[in-house]
Amino acid sequence: MSLSPSWRLIAALLFSIFGSFALGAVILPMLRRLKAGQTIREEMHASHQAKAGTPTMGGLIFVIPAAVATLLFSPRDSDSVTRMIIALILTLGHGLLGFLDDYIKVVLKRSLGLRAREKLLGQVLLAGVLGYGAVEVLGLGTDVTIPFVNLPIHLGRPLYYLLILIIVWGTANAVNFTDGLDGLLASCSVVVFAFYAIFVSLVKGQVDMAVLSVAIVGGCFGFLRYNSHPARVFMGDVGSFALGGALAALAVLTKTEFLLVIVGGLFVAEALSVIIQVLSFKLTGRRIFKMAPLHHHFELLGWPEGKVLRTFVLSCVVLAVIGWFALPGLVVR
Repeated sequence: MSLSPSWRLIAALLFSIFGSFALGAVILPMLRRLKAGQTIREEMHASHQAKAGTPTMGGLIFVIPAAVATLLFSPRDSDSVTRMIIALILTLGHGLLGFLDDYIKVVLKRSLGLRAREKLLGQVLLAGVLGYGAVEVLGLGTDVTIPFVNLPIHLGRPLYYLLILIIVWGTANAVNFTDGLDGLLASCSVVVFAFYAIFVSLVKGQVDMAVLSVAIVGGCFGFLRYNSHPARVFMGDVGSFALGGALAALAVLTKTEFLLVIVGGLFVAEALSVIIQVLSFKLTGRRIFKMAPLHHHFELLGWPEGKVLRTFVLSCVVLAVIGWFALPGLVVR
């Protein structure tokens, strides 16, 4: 398809937005018929108890249009096709893991879903695809760059493959932890993926990765029609895992592995709150936060859901600005 980069991005954005609108009208009634309702933990804020039974697995509403838009509007040169295929494998592969987990829990009514080792095995395989594709197929090397100082560090294959596994596992789970309030993860994802589209992928000339990022932005915009407060559907693991897989792929394929920690700092904070809470309780019997992940802590402090949402999205914007100053090649003196 002989389109300019700008038209590719516009087409991917519009396709994903309107595709999500249309698919939501189809999938939402199906989820209701399947009785794929969300269960709510008893210790959560009282405002959440009314959400019990709201359909989940709604991530399908934006994952499918975003993937189709990427296939339709990405460039067709060799490297672009290879990067696109690798990124979609990570996105859809994680989406599949999340779908299986959701389906087992909410449709088959088995509370545990996929076992932790089954998820980890899937993520190890997907990390292997990403590592092999990046290093052996695309020849991106095993160097990483420290943000702000632009300091390159050569890791070598074993350490770099381990880093990729940590990025894949950590990002998918951190993004998953952030999905807990109406519109929260979709809104934060709009900011983070827009940053990767405009300030990373396009600057590096990777139009294919910009198309993927913009397609996800459009899909999340469309999904917010159904997920904004009061949510008619929740994203579920199928959506949050797919977003995490896509973000991990973008970080590795654009060689911004450590920049992700800054731009995705909110996801890191959510994950750290869970880790700190678990360690504190196991070691001392005391909890640091009223509830983890972090957004529930603020709810139990008395913050309205809307205030938590606005604060967290604003935090993502601030982190994106900091990330811009930290971009490799941009040293602020």
